[in-house]
Amino acid sequence: MTVTRRRFLQSASATLGSLALPSVPTGAGTPPAWETICTTPVPALASTRIVPGANAIPLTAGVCQRRIRDEGPETGLWAFNGTSPGPALRYRQGDTVEVLVSNRLPQPTTVHWHGLRLPNAMDGVPNVTQAPILPGSTFAVRYAAIDAGTYWYHPHQSSFEQVPRGLYGMLVVEEAKPPRVDRELEWVLADFKLDKANRQVEDFGRVRDFGSEGRLGNVVTLNGTAAGANRAIDVRPGERVRIRLLNAASARAFVLEFGGLAPWIVTYDGQAVQPHPIPDGRLLLGAGQRTDLVIDVPDAAGKRFLVTDQRRGGEAIVALACAGRPVRAKAPGRPPAIAPNRLAEPNIGKATDHYLVFEGGIGGEPAIGRVDGKALNVDDIMKKHGLAWTMNYTAQQEHAMMHEPLFRFRRGEHVTLKLLNNTDYEHPIHMHGHFFRVLALNDVKTRLREWRDTVMIDARGSADIAFVADNVGEWMFHCHILDHAAGGMMGTVIVEG
Repeated sequence: MTVTRRRFLQSASATLGSLALPSVPTGAGTPPAWETICTTPVPALASTRIVPGANAIPLTAGVCQRRIRDEGPETGLWAFNGTSPGPALRYRQGDTVEVLVSNRLPQPTTVHWHGLRLPNAMDGVPNVTQAPILPGSTFAVRYAAIDAGTYWYHPHQSSFEQVPRGLYGMLVVEEAKPPRVDRELEWVLADFKLDKANRQVEDFGRVRDFGSEGRLGNVVTLNGTAAGANRAIDVRPGERVRIRLLNAASARAFVLEFGGLAPWIVTYDGQAVQPHPIPDGRLLLGAGQRTDLVIDVPDAAGKRFLVTDQRRGGEAIVALACAGRPVRAKAPGRPPAIAPNRLAEPNIGKATDHYLVFEGGIGGEPAIGRVDGKALNVDDIMKKHGLAWTMNYTAQQEHAMMHEPLFRFRRGEHVTLKLLNNTDYEHPIHMHGHFFRVLALNDVKTRLREWRDTVMIDARGSADIAFVADNVGEWMFHCHILDHAAGGMMGTVIVEG
């Protein structure tokens, strides 16, 4: 039986209350499918390098206890392989990814491989590319890692709950010739909503969150532990460091400053760009986005460089503490550009033009939208269906197959798409199975025309993107504020051929 979002919400309180004690009998000596799979905290991001030709690696979604705050008890999380974030899976470009996903959760799940171009059947979208993985079941994943870059994995089933509970991890595909650095760091930013006893607040799926900024946690984390000025990473004078940054939060955007350091941006969403300083010294990282940085540590032994989030009034994320003997006397200068992945370049002159309009939200427009082909006003859409947003005037009910796609493209078709945000909230818009050029933001041409799979659109703003529809299948196109996706901002595009 397929578990819809509505049925899940109706049964959520009973299900969530039964995590510690299973409500169904099990055979003698047989643990329940959602048995706790970790008992001790993991203080740092685990990393697993995959050996080509080895057996499929196990990736198990289950329940664990983990210390997030320094003070007080551990927090109950849902996690992959007993850690949150899950293990950082590392491949080399051209490797075959083979993963056996097991579900030990109390509800169905899937794993989506965010940003990776892969066969449609491996994309991990329930009721679109595969059936949900039921508790106690497994699903075999196999695809080629054709694009180097920084990516991630997370559920696409009830993601508005499963991701903020802790189910996500980084996936790195290393370049054939990576840039020379002294060290590489992996940073996963996220947040949790905890009460005073460090328990997760059980308020997932509120219509108020669906129709506003999304569910924001009160504890920001870096690699699974509470961020702050007391978190420090030692660096040496003259050291060149590459940082792979991922925003795995379900709704929160970050605006990062680096405390006097001068990072170079070398990739967006895994795709190489001409290395350049952070514009205005502030890095915007929307939900689901990634950015790779190269930092040359100045000769400043004894100094702490504080990384802060300007979206939260300059609150600290982590300090880079400079100590020790210099690695080199002089900074090596602008890092060389990373070799780009082989992406089909859209021909704007021959492209077909399309528009996609986002409307709705609490207190927003439109007055009329459609659900399952029926015209309704927004108040009724919220009350009857728990939906708050429309895409081209249609509110989509999660991954239901009954909906018509937003667009149909022919394989090889060149496409330009104007995304119009007629709402009072910003939206990180993500397309599965493809990358796109960002041509303009708010009708101002971008300088780099960077490749992305997730673009941030300002409130009452717009984005112009272009791509070649060259990956056959039905692909999700949605807001990556996961409450917004569950609240109507989730559709599909079909590439036929």
